[in-house]
Amino acid sequence: MRVAVHQGPLGDLPRIDADLVVTAEMITTGYHIGARTHELAEPADGPTAARMSALARQFGTALAYGYPETDGEHVYNSVQLVDATGRRLANYRKTHLFGDLDKAWFTPGDEAVVQADLGGLRVGLLICYDVEFPELVRAHALAGTELLVVPTALMSPYEIVADTLVPARAYESQLFVAYANRCDTERELTYCGRSCVVAPTGEVLARAGSGPEVIAADVTRDALAASRLENTHLADRRPELYRGTTA
Repeated sequence: MRVAVHQGPLGDLPRIDADLVVTAEMITTGYHIGARTHELAEPADGPTAARMSALARQFGTALAYGYPETDGEHVYNSVQLVDATGRRLANYRKTHLFGDLDKAWFTPGDEAVVQADLGGLRVGLLICYDVEFPELVRAHALAGTELLVVPTALMSPYEIVADTLVPARAYESQLFVAYANRCDTERELTYCGRSCVVAPTGEVLARAGSGPEVIAADVTRDALAASRLENTHLADRRPELYRGTTA
């Protein structure tokens, strides 16, 4: 599978030669938008979903995009995955909310592992702060996720997350990670870019800078299997020792 990350505004999304294009957290509306979050929130099958499905069909590629989702009285920070025909495959609601930026406007999701099969791989979804919790990434690995898709809105001065933590997550849980950041400015926040596609070996296959950019890399089950044979973290786990240590 050819995986691409679009680090830039949705309106500048080009036609990309890839099987899957991953965009940033809240790409459809902006992230740090205060009360407008609730004004702009839509159901998972709303007009924005229809527009993004049409875009996937137009480009002939699967698409993962972040948006504010409304469901009854609740608003969630969500990411939706659609395939190249525009069919909705999976929808994930951010479970770990970051400070007042998230907690003031969103309800936390309550489903840790959301997955879909795409292009012969099991794709899992997380959002931004979620990936900073090793338990959550490991849960994905144990549930069979092979490619973890992470739209984010990482701001300066937290570049360490993109540069150090994301490759570490890929290596310790033995899966591919596609991490898609913003690179704009909203109010007092400056998003740092540094999007990446990382192999389960920890190797950074593609890395963006601080401005608008498209990066891409090939993600294969064979490469994942080879890495897991050499780096046996999952096989060598001793879960009987960990009981009661995660609360």
